[in-house]
Amino acid sequence: MNMSIGWMLLAPLLLIVRVPADKNPLVRIDTTLGTIVVEIDVQHAPATSANFLHYVDAKRYTKARFHRTVTLQNQPDKAIKIEVIQGGVNPVLEKADFPPIQLERTSVTGLRHRDGTISMARDGADTATSDFFICIGDQAELDFGGKRNPDGQGFAAFGKVKSGMEVVRKIQKSRADGQSLTPPVEILSITRMSARESGN
Repeated sequence: MNMSIGWMLLAPLLLIVRVPADKNPLVRIDTTLGTIVVEIDVQHAPATSANFLHYVDAKRYTKARFHRTVTLQNQPDKAIKIEVIQGGVNPVLEKADFPPIQLERTSVTGLRHRDGTISMARDGADTATSDFFICIGDQAELDFGGKRNPDGQGFAAFGKVKSGMEVVRKIQKSRADGQSLTPPVEILSITRMSARESGN
């Protein structure tokens, strides 16, 4: 009887002191045009998030670049138009990319390509490595079943911009030759934010 009462009294205390689930990490993208802060959704897109953070932690995005801008005006051959900027690792490290990852489809993760979504660039379904892009405006055609990629598999969204969309738009409007930014916009570094920086 005493043991039962003891457990009944302890149970609420255990609930109170339970350690909360880890919050999604924030990363800071420092560029020559300003800073973008992105929340990485490790809960809904764990494999894609782990891949991106692997590159971050290995400092592969130090002295990297945003090299591509896609606007409504510079894709005349595309029936389905999108608006994104695309970045990648330091060019000298491209041949040392980590192995490609399997595509985490938005039909599985529940994430969608909205204004500020960060997602992985790819060719075939399971070919994404280090290049990523950020959406300007909602881009439903990049979700599973969308028509931007002929295979209809969509792209692997894995986070969202928390601050700095004005920088994203500034990059998109930078000088370009077709879709190639000329010159590329330098990414000084991409780093995880500390608990103090992120306010956790």
